[in-house]
Amino acid sequence: QGTRDHPPAQAALRERLLSAVVSCFKRHGAAAIDTPVLELRETLVGKYGEGTKLIYELQDQGGELLALRYDLTVPFARYLAMNKVTKMKRYHIAKVYRRDNPATTRGRYREFYQCDFDIAGQCDPMIPDAECLKIVHEILSDLQLGDFVIKVNDRRILNGVFAVCGVPESKFIPACSTVDKLDKVPWEEVRNEMVGEKGLSPEAADRIGEYVQLHGGLDLIEQLLQDPKLSQNKLAKEGLGDMKLLFEYLTLFGITGKISFDLSLARGLDYYTGVIFEAVLLQQDNEHVEEPVSVGSVAGGGRYDGLVGMFDPKGRKVPCVGVSIGIERIFSILEQRLEASGEKLRTTETQVLVATPQKDLLAARLKLISELWDAGIKAEMLYRKDPKLLKQLQYCEDTGIPLAAIVGEQELADGVVKLRDVATRKEVKV
Repeated sequence: QGTRDHPPAQAALRERLLSAVVSCFKRHGAAAIDTPVLELRETLVGKYGEGTKLIYELQDQGGELLALRYDLTVPFARYLAMNKVTKMKRYHIAKVYRRDNPATTRGRYREFYQCDFDIAGQCDPMIPDAECLKIVHEILSDLQLGDFVIKVNDRRILNGVFAVCGVPESKFIPACSTVDKLDKVPWEEVRNEMVGEKGLSPEAADRIGEYVQLHGGLDLIEQLLQDPKLSQNKLAKEGLGDMKLLFEYLTLFGITGKISFDLSLARGLDYYTGVIFEAVLLQQDNEHVEEPVSVGSVAGGGRYDGLVGMFDPKGRKVPCVGVSIGIERIFSILEQRLEASGEKLRTTETQVLVATPQKDLLAARLKLISELWDAGIKAEMLYRKDPKLLKQLQYCEDTGIPLAAIVGEQELADGVVKLRDVATRKEVKV
């Protein structure tokens, strides 16, 4: 359940998609790393908030309690701590595992790819954070998925809001994961969960509601910096100051048109400490599809300054900020589009088919194709001793091979090869 096979057409589309993402990561100077699919169970447990119950745990095999990785961020933090790395810009593309209830139509699986880009190390405030948002903007623009918005918030602002609304500190994290549902359910339901399940007072919940329903840009940041209650809170004030700085840098990058400072954004993971962000595709009314697909979040990330310290025996901290591109969701959108357009995607890269028009010419084909392979040319032939020429040309049309190299008795006698353009049927002798 919640896994799938990728036939060639899907694998080709996926490869095209991943290469667009990788080229963006490389353009920003990131190096690739890889880590094991297995981690110690204790490495993962307790880092994901309510996600902890979705971790795939393995039975004890040989004295270690193991689990399948749930994301690529915690393994990265462990990697930095174990190897005493204090500065690194890395990307990592690999499969992760979640024992979730799969909703395969929306691109939710139990095994799926993540594409992460992270900057670790001491930097001046908000410079790397702004670059992460620029990367999301570049990738989503490049893939032409349609209109999107990148929501931005800061955990410190959120915690400041909880504090001035009278929420005890022990309830910040549970309150956070409830606020995070505001993009999916109305405020009423969120309020009921806060009061009913998370034990907040109705007054506190109402006060929180006044803040978390706000969204805007620099103007909203200025307004909140003037807010009599919020400006008294040290955490919120720091967060708002940094948010203002972030917006200055995003203005220089020229992308503020797609950025929204949104106080309802909480992101359910425990390890975020500062800026958090999430990119959302906006509803598209597509002529081909009867009902428009709402796919929700296609990228997310934030700052997590405390995570590496959790794995370091001396508790040494390495500040980090990163972004994860939701490749599965993007993939399901592109897949639906391809189906709707009826366009055929080539699954191989073969440049030329070596063909023969008469019988008893297998040797000529084998010699020629070997020469092409040795020269680095992508070539195929049919696995028949005496195939009919029509069948060979039909194979080119079916698989999208652009050229056929034909050697018949006459060509062999003249020492030439006839190159045929499959689409136009033009022929030249070489």
